[in-house]
Amino acid sequence: MYRDRSKRGTLEYEMQVFGESVLGAPLEVITPGGGDPELLVLAGQHGDEPETTALLSSVVRSIEPHVLKASVVLALNPDGLARGTRANARGIDLNRNFPTENWSSEDVCYRWSDDSPRDVVLGTGASPGSEPETTALLSLIDQIKPSAVVTLHAPLACVDDPDASPLGSWLAEECNLPLVSDIGYPTPGSFGTWAGEKGLSVITFELPHASIEEHKKQYAETFAKLLCGQAPQ
Repeated sequence: MYRDRSKRGTLEYEMQVFGESVLGAPLEVITPGGGDPELLVLAGQHGDEPETTALLSSVVRSIEPHVLKASVVLALNPDGLARGTRANARGIDLNRNFPTENWSSEDVCYRWSDDSPRDVVLGTGASPGSEPETTALLSLIDQIKPSAVVTLHAPLACVDDPDASPLGSWLAEECNLPLVSDIGYPTPGSFGTWAGEKGLSVITFELPHASIEEHKKQYAETFAKLLCGQAPQ
């Protein structure tokens, strides 16, 4: 299942472009060869959470391409990742831009640091689904029709699964993280809310505060199992 470490420096997969960011960066998805993948795993929705992309990339590069069973998006917000910003290049929080029943045009705020108030202001978009990164993901999901999505975020240190599904429970147990049904505050226009309205299972894996090296030590093996189809569906 695992590749020799000497071969892990590059992504030896055929990357398919499923859209573009605001600044024209390609939005890429890795799809397994043969069969329809039941799982989509994505990272980098918030550009200030680069550890999600680094962890997922390291796992994808560590396994043999022929054993990959899931579709993988390493960077949903490449502009934000390149600039180090939570939002996309227009200052929009992509996780508040989805066309949900509770989408709100009001700005959202996040913390500059753990010990500071929520006073950093971001927009939610001119309208639901206004951002190219959002519409591209919606089109990708419509195309591949996954039965479940695992999306990586940080740093709340939990597995958020409103359905308490076997997959969510497995991830929480494997990684010794609490399984929760919500993160404790409203998330209008979020990807998870949109998915719930559509009957699509979305599990949000929140990494804890730690170094990328520590994340790889703690979670790479579990995510390798996940990508290779060794987790419950």
